[in-house]
Amino acid sequence: MNLLVILAIIAAWIGLRFLKANSLAWAAGIWVGLYVGLSYGINPPLPSSILSMFMAIITLALVTYLTAGNDRMKEMADTIVTFVVDKRYTGALIGVLIALPLLVSFKVYLNMTQAPEPPISGRTIHPVPPNTITVNGSPFNIVEGHNPYRELESSDPDAFALHLENGRRVYYQNCVFCHGDNMEGDGQFAHGLDPIPANFQDATTIAMLQESYLYWRVAKGGPGLPSESTPWLSAMPAWENFLTEEEMWDVIMFLYDYTGQRPRVSEEVH
Repeated sequence: MNLLVILAIIAAWIGLRFLKANSLAWAAGIWVGLYVGLSYGINPPLPSSILSMFMAIITLALVTYLTAGNDRMKEMADTIVTFVVDKRYTGALIGVLIALPLLVSFKVYLNMTQAPEPPISGRTIHPVPPNTITVNGSPFNIVEGHNPYRELESSDPDAFALHLENGRRVYYQNCVFCHGDNMEGDGQFAHGLDPIPANFQDATTIAMLQESYLYWRVAKGGPGLPSESTPWLSAMPAWENFLTEEEMWDVIMFLYDYTGQRPRVSEEVH
């Protein structure tokens, strides 16, 4: 620990004691002191994500303390009103109004210029699926299951074309906003997600996967991702709540047809 920083914080708190600071001043002093201590008083320094979590808890605790009783709330409100309306504090008020947006802007600047931090745990882009899932009440075996409409590609091309057309409709009504017009993961909402949607045109995405795997991901969406895929901010819904099983299979076939990729097939182990 950085002893000088800790001693400086303790000295500041002792000063508040001698000044007979009110509850609001004490809360502000404690918040600032703990922030400085956690940021600069610990070696090695805490990761920014952990620091943010601690400060959020501290802020909530201090707000709860200040609002826990009527007397304390009245004292806090009177202090704020006095600071705003009393002409003795006009200079300090102007300073606060200037400093606050400057501090926020500086914090944003620091966040934008810092090197990216790796996730706490490794993220798996193509996580291992469960053996079986339940879609709309029907069990489905991901390992042994298959697309019930894929065989139409050779046995009934006209019927297969109708499924592709239905898949096109499903895609451009529901999926294009994130996955993009050309399925390159660059839709208008794509960069609000973490990770961004996969580029289906790339040979390392759907061409490596079986259709049953895609059926799992489409049906269960972001909420169905296992823990090894975290941290993620996927907005992909569980499409089983909005689409029929046939529609989900159709859109999967359309993905492969549009990109010119072929789904991976089951391989026998000898």
